[in-house]
Amino acid sequence: MSWRLIIDKGNTYWNMAVDEAILIHREKNLVPNTLRIYVFEPSGVTIGYFQKVREVLNLDYLLQNKIDFTRRITGGGAVYHDSEGEITYAVIADIEDISRDVTESYKIICGGIVYALRKLGLKAVYKPVNDILVNNKKISGSAQTRKKKSLLQHGTLMYNTNLDMLEKTLRPPRVKLEDHGVVRVSDRVTTIYRELGREISIDDIINTLVQGFKKALGVDKFLSGNLTVSERKLAEKLYSKYESKVWIYMR
Repeated sequence: MSWRLIIDKGNTYWNMAVDEAILIHREKNLVPNTLRIYVFEPSGVTIGYFQKVREVLNLDYLLQNKIDFTRRITGGGAVYHDSEGEITYAVIADIEDISRDVTESYKIICGGIVYALRKLGLKAVYKPVNDILVNNKKISGSAQTRKKKSLLQHGTLMYNTNLDMLEKTLRPPRVKLEDHGVVRVSDRVTTIYRELGREISIDDIINTLVQGFKKALGVDKFLSGNLTVSERKLAEKLYSKYESKVWIYMR
């Protein structure tokens, strides 16, 4: 089975608009299953669909420092996307090609990250439902949404995330930190560089990620591609949604 591979970058609003545009097109069977690997440029923040902005973000800091933030169409928690330390992936596919069972689909797709991290020499483990740990610390988190026939799962991979910035932008629930026996969110997460004790090029990480997803998804070949004209036009329309206060502050 051939899949499309898109490697690109964009700002916070554009990246979320593109993921949704691809999902809508996949649901209509207008585009193939797609693996998108991208970077947020500049750095930004996204929150889960069901979260309340003021409860999970340090709004004063974000506004004062003009850091973009928006709400995703997927669930999950708030994420700081570091332009120089984090890679985001998105798998947009026919549900039948992954799994109708939500938990199983998370396990399959997250397997791509696990395989990649192990290839890089890290002892990564999948922790249901959507986390990947190295040395009992979170290095990747994912979130998913589904339409009738298609799903979108996107998530992070922290290779050199600025944990001080992560600490300043997010306000994780205290009870969640206590459940993990830590005081600060930076004590609960880690990065590839921190675990390896050395740097590795982003190109090598991306190439390893692609191989990991190829194995996890049972893909014969990824065909390098770009957004179609129709996807791009839809993403441009959706852009205004993701930067609108009505959408961002809906909860």
